[in-house]
Amino acid sequence: MAHECVQVAVRIRPLVQSEINTGCQVCLDVVPGEPQVQLRGTEKSFTYNHVFGADIEQEDFYNTAVKGMVDNIFKGYNVTILAYGQTGSGKTHSMGTCYNGGPNMGVIPRAIQDIFKISEAKQEYDIKVSISFLELYQEQLYDLLMDKPRSQCIVDIREDSVKGITVSGLTEIEVNNITETFECLTRGSLRRATGATAMNAHSSRSHAIFTIYIRQEKKGDPNSATIAKFHLVDLAGSERSKKTGATGERFKEGVNINKGLLALGNVISLLGEGKSTYIGYRDSKLTRLLQDSLDFIQFYVAWGICQKP
Repeated sequence: MAHECVQVAVRIRPLVQSEINTGCQVCLDVVPGEPQVQLRGTEKSFTYNHVFGADIEQEDFYNTAVKGMVDNIFKGYNVTILAYGQTGSGKTHSMGTCYNGGPNMGVIPRAIQDIFKISEAKQEYDIKVSISFLELYQEQLYDLLMDKPRSQCIVDIREDSVKGITVSGLTEIEVNNITETFECLTRGSLRRATGATAMNAHSSRSHAIFTIYIRQEKKGDPNSATIAKFHLVDLAGSERSKKTGATGERFKEGVNINKGLLALGNVISLLGEGKSTYIGYRDSKLTRLLQDSLDFIQFYVAWGICQKP
């Protein structure tokens, strides 16, 4: 059950040229035949569901860690993928949030391709695919698909007694094929806030959530209708101002980035422990946006407790 519901994958990126120039060395080794990493020169090792070395290709990473989750969407399950790590660790590269063509696709464009392949194969179903693209920048939500100046693209979170957490006024575009979806992904990515720091020349200064909605219904059977959401979350990287050299607006961005990541980490920790009756979803807009996905962790933990003899 744990392997199917909640999985953690670690991907180690190779050293970049600036790190090589300053004498940085690789500090992690992948344990052969095991999903473990070991701190070089020590006996300390850590186990995950998947571990990928620096030489792994995008396709192999996707096929091993993500591809199987796409099938679950068509079974009516919500799926969320979170890319988390320090600034400059390669999250946007792995997720493919800024994909602009070419074969080196990350998770999002590969998932889009698989979703439409599955949709076309299920001829006995009427399937509708739509998308939205949100940015959380300095605790302000921006609709990246809204065709207006950025200052007019601000949206906000609402709580509906039936639908749960919703984003009022969020643009949701129905897409009919891979090309249309790629165009929306590219258009939204170009509007995302980025900036240079001492650690990353093209640092993402915001959290981005690309969501794919799958509505399917067996032809002639309206009672079979299901709706599922696929959240693909490219989180901004955690950072220390001493290392990034951030000042002024960049420093302020870093504070808000770390605030959201801290709230997310606290919520996941509390859910994993399964003991706390209060979960601080309201501590950050990031955790509010992902509440329906994070609640599933709580359900999983409760299920596990109930099954103990």
